[in-house]
Amino acid sequence: MGGAVSTLVENIALLVTHEPGRAERHGAAIVIEAGRIAWVGDSADAPDADTRIDAGGRCAVPGFVDSHSHLVFAGDRAAEFEARMAGRRYEAGGIRSTVAVTREASDAQLLAGARRRLAEMRVQGTTTVEIKSGYGLSVEQEARILAIARSLTPETTFLGAHVLPAEYAGRRDDYVELVAGPMLDACAPHARWIDVFIDDGAFSVDEARRILLAGIARGLGARVHAGQLGPSAGIRLAVELGAASVDHCTFLADGDIEALAGSGAASGAGSASRGGVPTGPGGGRSGQGGTTAVPGEAPVLSGWGGTVATLLPAVEFSTRSPYPDARRLLDAGVHVALATDCNPGSSYTTSIPFCIALAVREMGMTPAEALRAATLGGAEALRRADVGHLTVGATADVVLLDAPSYVHLAYRPGVPLVHRVLASGAQQ
Repeated sequence: MGGAVSTLVENIALLVTHEPGRAERHGAAIVIEAGRIAWVGDSADAPDADTRIDAGGRCAVPGFVDSHSHLVFAGDRAAEFEARMAGRRYEAGGIRSTVAVTREASDAQLLAGARRRLAEMRVQGTTTVEIKSGYGLSVEQEARILAIARSLTPETTFLGAHVLPAEYAGRRDDYVELVAGPMLDACAPHARWIDVFIDDGAFSVDEARRILLAGIARGLGARVHAGQLGPSAGIRLAVELGAASVDHCTFLADGDIEALAGSGAASGAGSASRGGVPTGPGGGRSGQGGTTAVPGEAPVLSGWGGTVATLLPAVEFSTRSPYPDARRLLDAGVHVALATDCNPGSSYTTSIPFCIALAVREMGMTPAEALRAATLGGAEALRRADVGHLTVGATADVVLLDAPSYVHLAYRPGVPLVHRVLASGAQQ
């Protein structure tokens, strides 16, 4: 196996690899070397290794890939949640209250809060996380939020176009110009992605196009919030620009689904596909098959090249909104991801297992589809070929469940089933 220390994880009742043609293996084992999967096969045929981990008949799955979160913020909005449970409708404008307290918080306070939430994610099996800005909404504040996020993950997203800040009331054009100009200039060095919230109370399709194109020109990959509060042309804008992901997708027209389903075939043609491939100072490097890996992490599995529909079921849970119809998307051939959207307003959860349970119970997904969406689907939404699967060459992000099958993630909702987390092969 080479000169590096190797670890054998054996006696796995059910191993989910997502390997094409053989996504699952029973009675399996894996060997980890230098932080990557070096061997996969039957436990009885496992080679020798320097150290051993006995899975004890547990299920092993890839580490969860949370491709949509907002972990850097101050305060909470528990009173807003309580009011919604009493019947008040969710509105995007509540974001401004988080902006106000976040601006007042110190760097140390913001970092400590983000680390706490990240630790919550890790013990629940999340090994890769994306973090957005969006609670600063000024040049200085957005740049500092992204710098903090960048210290925690390489997957950082500039979301200066979250909502219009209070001081720009009546001056929308001025704020769009700021986001697409000086704010982007300050934030691009800390970001891999650029995102815009397209919805009532947020930004229009035309405003989003201007901001996203500016970010793409700076080498950032495109992501989009759309279809959360009502039908939105933002979903088709995401496809038009070759965005890696369009997130929420609660309200979908037939044309939206057709566009998403066709985006994979179109991803290799024309310049629009650049929107999903970060190339700038905060981005990754282009890999084979249209995939992108973070610098130093070679792509090992070719992924979906189209626009992923990232569904955020904890938002619907927290806002009492209708759930997205995942079955409709999957049956049309759209690639789907699941993420937490962890934020203090509409989805204050760090639990991917909770999202998996909601997706199975409320969105028409099978347990296997929900697990795929929370692992390989999230990796596709981040254009990451090295995570979200457990095939030879992949990063050794392994989650052992206190259950013989991943079905228990939905079957036993709310139960802490994660027994052990290995991130790049190291115990967490």
